[in-house]
Amino acid sequence: MPLVPAHIQALKPYEAGKSIEEVQRELGLKRIVKLASNENPLGVSPRALQAMIESLQTVNRYPSPDGYYLRKALAERYDIKINNVFLGHGSEGIISLIMRTFLLDDEEAITSAGSFITFDIQAQSRGIKLIRAPLKNFFIDLEAITARITDKTKIIYLANPNNPTGTIFKVGSFLDFIKTVPPRVLVILDEAYFEFAHDDPAFPDSMQYRLDNVITLRTFSKAFGLAGVRLGYGFAHETFISNLMKIKLAFEPSSIALAAGVAAMDDADFLERTLHINRIGKAFFYRLFERLGIQYIPSHTNFVTIVFDSEKEVMRITERLLRKGIIVRPLKAFGLPHCIRVTIGLEEENELFAKALEQVL
Repeated sequence: MPLVPAHIQALKPYEAGKSIEEVQRELGLKRIVKLASNENPLGVSPRALQAMIESLQTVNRYPSPDGYYLRKALAERYDIKINNVFLGHGSEGIISLIMRTFLLDDEEAITSAGSFITFDIQAQSRGIKLIRAPLKNFFIDLEAITARITDKTKIIYLANPNNPTGTIFKVGSFLDFIKTVPPRVLVILDEAYFEFAHDDPAFPDSMQYRLDNVITLRTFSKAFGLAGVRLGYGFAHETFISNLMKIKLAFEPSSIALAAGVAAMDDADFLERTLHINRIGKAFFYRLFERLGIQYIPSHTNFVTIVFDSEKEVMRITERLLRKGIIVRPLKAFGLPHCIRVTIGLEEENELFAKALEQVL
C-alpha cells in the first residue's frame, strides 16, 4: 500500500501568479507592474497598518482562539448573531475546513468549470468525486448545476462574482436555483469580490436571504488590501459554525490579522478610494480593449478578463508583456486557456500596461 494516497499523488498544486521578486530575479528588470493576482493597488488601509504595528507588542501571546472582537464587529455590521460568524486563514482556509467537516468519502461536490480552482484542489484532496458544470458564455450556469444534483451530492460551490470571469448570476436566477437544492445539500457562496459588486441591484447579496443550507464566504484580501495577512470570514447557521469551530486550528487567524480586520472595517475612506480607483480603471480598460479590438468580459470585480483566439496567442502575449515588466495571468489552469486576466491597478500602472499591450500586439 503506498504511503501517499493515489488521489493526493494525482493532485496538481495551486500555481500562483508570478511575484514581482521572481520576475526581477529572472529578467533583471527594475520596474515591474503586477496585474496578475487581484491585489489592492492602493496598498494597506492606514488604520489597519497602525493596528498591526501596535499588535506586534503582544505577539509573544497566543491570539484569541475565537476571534471574539472581529466576529462581534462583523456580526454588528451585518445584523446577525456572533454565533453565525466564522473566521479563517483566508476564504481558502475556510473552504478546506468545510470539506473536512461535512464531506464523507462516498459523497460528491459540484462546482462550475472556469471558476476558483482552490475549491477543486480541496475537493480532490478529500478523494471525493467532483462534478463540474460547463460555463455558459462565461457565466456560471445554475440550471446546468441543478441538473447534476444527485442523491450523493453534499456540497455545491458557487463563486459570485466568479473568478476568473468576473461575471455574476442575478437575483432571479439564484432564487430559482436555490429552490431546486435539497436542504441536505450545503451551498458555499464565495463572495470574495462582494464589495465591488454589491451596489448592482441585480447582484444577489446572500446575506439578504439567510438560508439555512448556505455558507457565505468573504475576505479582507481584496477591497481591504490585506491579502498578505490571510484573513477570511464566513456567515452561516450556528449549527454549521459550531461544528466548524470544533476542528479549526485553535489559534487561527493570527493576532496581527485579527487586529488588522477590526481596524480595516472602520476605514471607510480607504474602501471608498479603492472602489473609486477601481471604477475609473475598469472604464479605462474597457475603452482600451474596444480600441484595440480585443474581446473582454464585463466585470463585477477588480479585474477584467480578455479573450483571444488560442492558447498559443495567450502565451505569446503573456510572455512578451512579462519581458516589458507587466505581469498578467494566463488562465489555462482555470480551464480557460484562451483567456488572460488583468487586475485593475493604479492609473500609472494601467497606462503602462496599455502601452505595453499595444506594442506587443
